[in-house]
Amino acid sequence: MRYVSTRGTAPVLEFEDAVLAGLARDGGLYVPEEWPQFSADQLRALSGLSYADIAFQIMQPFVDSAIDDAALKSICDDSYGSFSHEAVAPLQQLDDNLFLLELFHGPTLAFKDFALQVLGRLFDHILAKRDERITIVGATSGDTGSAAIEACRGRDAIEIFILHPKGRVSDIQRCQMTTVTEANVHNIAIDGTFDDCQDLVKAMFNDEDFRSQQNLSAVNSINWARIMAQVVYYVSSALSLGAPDRSVAYAVPTGNFGDIFAGYVALKIGLPIERLIIGTNTNDILARFMETGEMDARDVVPTLSPAMDIQVSSNFERLLFDLYGRDGRVISQAMTAFRESGTMTAPTEVLDQARALFAAARLNDDGIKRQIAATYEESGVIVDPHTATGLHAATACAPDLSVPVVALSTAHPAKFPDAVEAAIGVRPSLPPSLADLLGRPERLDTLPNDLAAVQNFVRERATN
Repeated sequence: MRYVSTRGTAPVLEFEDAVLAGLARDGGLYVPEEWPQFSADQLRALSGLSYADIAFQIMQPFVDSAIDDAALKSICDDSYGSFSHEAVAPLQQLDDNLFLLELFHGPTLAFKDFALQVLGRLFDHILAKRDERITIVGATSGDTGSAAIEACRGRDAIEIFILHPKGRVSDIQRCQMTTVTEANVHNIAIDGTFDDCQDLVKAMFNDEDFRSQQNLSAVNSINWARIMAQVVYYVSSALSLGAPDRSVAYAVPTGNFGDIFAGYVALKIGLPIERLIIGTNTNDILARFMETGEMDARDVVPTLSPAMDIQVSSNFERLLFDLYGRDGRVISQAMTAFRESGTMTAPTEVLDQARALFAAARLNDDGIKRQIAATYEESGVIVDPHTATGLHAATACAPDLSVPVVALSTAHPAKFPDAVEAAIGVRPSLPPSLADLLGRPERLDTLPNDLAAVQNFVRERATN
């Protein structure tokens, strides 16, 4: 399996090189040269297998012998062996045709664990084989950072720097990052938004000298391995609901478009997905695109669902690459124009293709609180603010009643206790292993939204 950049001019890479590269040298994102295919019989054969075994089977064609089967199987077993629920990603039925996919049973209580537990072990395997070290730089709107740090803490061949927007993540999200004591972990609070953090990371990757000197790699969902690993829970949940002999729809809280793009990949490899439903908060650039075909970046508005406080959804470029017939030249021109002007309009045929696969709904903070309350009153289930946007979208955009709709529950409600308590008067508790989290000493540095300042910080502390 070879990997190509969405912008068409970066080198074509094998799997291991694509994992280490993260962002392509031309500023694009890596995607498989072609989508592997699973037949209905192959999908049926996965039914009843453990989550780790399904993960091995789904990831294998993307890895394509770059890592031998025994090593890949071990990576899958180790990645999911520490999850607190036996099913790893259990389904909970809320209504006749509405299901919740619980993706918060990993070590940091968020869906990012599904990919980053795999990615940390992939890095270890590849770097040991090559006798190399890497410097990871990543941006987080909340959950990616803690999951990445948990996956990379204490690893000898990795130095990890995570940027988060100062004051714009929850206390628990921040403390899950800043209370980690391993010396290879560095937390940076940026005076700015998540989009500012993401832009700084992309600028570091686009600085060829800095990138080479530091041997940069990425843990954000710009890294293809993140998307690959997230495809698995679409497959496992659909199988539980009767796939491939029954179509399923998915509603996904969406910020950077990585999680829902994994659903698109599941569709492309053969899973019968009826509809992919985008749930957004007030930062609704994706919902507005589905309505008008125009990408129009506005100022980021802080909300109760901070992991979705994004106006530039990086992974949307991967979808556009497919919708534009995989023409890297067109994508490069379109994304350059978007960065310069803040707007981009898709042709009618591209918008029609998107609408055939996707729907979207937005929910403001008042609506989030109402949705949390309604879910609790109707089912006794407590959900976090991000999951609430997905549940609202599932109801607002549900397809035919014969099709089950799965809403992705992307974070444990205890990660956002203030918002949940404001909605239902109940303060969710952290698991015992994290009960003292807010009292632990923190380590972090605050930097301005300035590329040179961040690069100097990385240079001074990286040990490559």
